[in-house]
Formats: sequence, C-alpha cells, structure tokens
Amino acid sequence: MLPGLPFSARGPLSEAVALRLSGVATPSDLDGIARRAVAATTDIASDDDIQLALFCLYANAYGSLDGLDAALEWDAELLTARQVLESAFEAALRRDVAVPALPAPDAADVAQALFTLTSDDSGPSLSRYLARKATDEQAREFLIQRTIYTLREADPHSWAIPRLRGRAKAALVEIQSDEYGGGRADRVHAEIFARTVRAAGLDDRYGAYVDAVPAVTLASHNMMSMFGVNRRLLGAIVGHLAAFEMTSSIPNRLYGDGLRRLGYGEDVTDYFDEHVEADAVHEQIAGRDLAGALAEDRPGLLPDIMFGAAACLAVDGWVAQHMYDAFTSGVSSLRGGAA
Repeated sequence: MLPGLPFSARGPLSEAVALRLSGVATPSDLDGIARRAVAATTDIASDDDIQLALFCLYANAYGSLDGLDAALEWDAELLTARQVLESAFEAALRRDVAVPALPAPDAADVAQALFTLTSDDSGPSLSRYLARKATDEQAREFLIQRTIYTLREADPHSWAIPRLRGRAKAALVEIQSDEYGGGRADRVHAEIFARTVRAAGLDDRYGAYVDAVPAVTLASHNMMSMFGVNRRLLGAIVGHLAAFEMTSSIPNRLYGDGLRRLGYGEDVTDYFDEHVEADAVHEQIAGRDLAGALAEDRPGLLPDIMFGAAACLAVDGWVAQHMYDAFTSGVSSLRGGAA
C-alpha cells in the first residue's frame, strides 16, 4: 500500500505521483517520468500506471482521499505532469472515438442528434446480462466497479456550473439538484449508492476498491474529471452528461431487476430504482435545455459537445465490454480475482 492511501502503485509514475501528493517524498523529474510513461504505452485507456496516476491527481482536486495533501493541489510539478498525461489521453480519445456529423447549432437539432447517437449505441448489453444471468458474485463485482464513479456521483459534471450562464446553467443546476438530493442528505445519489454497497456486504469507503478495478474503469472516471476540471473542455463535459443521462434509465431498471432476481431487497435496489424515473426526466433537460441551449448560445462549443457525448458512449462501452467478456467467460472482471 502507498503511505496513507488504500491502494498500491501500479508502476513508477503512479508511485511517484502518489508519494508527492501524500507529502511523503518529493520524487525528482515528475515531468520526465510522465513523458516516459506516455511514450511507452500502447493504449493509454488500459494503462494501469497512467490511469492510476491521473486518478490520484484528480482525487486531490476533489478532496476524495484523505491521504492526499490539499496544499499540493496547485503544485507546479504535479500540474505539469498532469498536463502531459491529459494531453496524451485527450489525443487518444479524439483519435479513437467516432464523432457523428454535427447538427445545426439549434437546441432541437442538437437534442435530436444526441438522442439519435445514444439510441444507435451498439455496446454490449451488460444490463440485460445482469438482469437475466449474472451470479451473485458477478453482481457484487459490478457494484465494486461502480464505486469508483458512483460514490462521487455528479461531482465531475458540477465543475461546469460556474463556467456556464443563462439557460444552460439553469438546466445543469436543475439536474445536479436532483443528483444531490434536492436538499435532503439521505437522498443524495452518492449516499443512496453507499447504502446499496453496505447492504450488499461491501465496503463503502471511497477508494476501498481502487486496487481491484482495472485501468479502463479508472479511465472512465478520469475522462469525466478531465472534461470537468479543464475549462477549455466545457462542451465535452456537457455532452458527456447529456449522453450519460440518455443511456441511464433503462439500464438502471434492468440492474434493479437483476438484483431483485438474486434476492436483494430495497436497501440494495433503491439506488437503481431511483434512477429509472429521475434519469428519464434528466435526459430531456440535458438534451435540449443544457446541451442544446449551450450550442445555440455558444456555437463554437458544438464540436466538443458531440465529442463528449460520443466519448461517454465509447469509454463506458469499453468498461461494459470488459465486464461482459469476463462474466460470459466465467472469470473475474477484477484485478487479482473475484469479489
């Protein structure tokens, strides 16, 4: 384990970043270590060392891990290393993610283009597998994989609030208000999921399962964080949220059905049942009032809105494919074995 952190390094880069962030040591040449890691990788989204390093860097910005030093959030060496990793990660996404033709910068046209994009998504139906065939062990692995984002649900998209104005800002705040419980602490979606995790007999402490999840699961959360924390990627985080909400309602119904099939009660299924209705509403707001309004008001952001949406589908599809392939092959989707 790294000092003060609930997980181990996955290579020289993640070790150097974590040691620097925790204040335990000050490794020299962080920039060079980051550049060498980028030069050596053949697939940045599945590179354990790079994705864990990025996860640690973003975790310090969120304040999600107690073992990281808040005074180092704006450390110049760490920010330089992060920029190296982000540049490579973003370039890989822009190269590998197919973005559809741009609609007109009109709210109705943008919403329709996003609904068409998400309805054409041909990724593996992990949700149908969970509903019909998953074992209890596989369901628990699914929950473990989800802890990386869902115990911090909505936070990556909230970075966009101060960067928006007018209609788009009002729409995002409306969505996020629901995500954060509408003023009720017990209905904050991350807290509902924490109850799900506890009721399933798992550890609800944030970061408890970082060691267990593969790089691609970290990459999904890191992509959201990258889009969120960088003001220049405002369009991408808005497009990501739109696609995220548009592909949520039906899968969550199936996840809930699968957990009920396995004998779990409302204390486990509440999170998924909550999202069936909530996200059916959110997808309409996100498509027209958020992404569509932003494209109308700032047409220059339209390419990134569509890129963010396409990237959401692609990367979450990689995560789902990893789990689906493991489950249908009878092996664990986790690093080092089953839950």
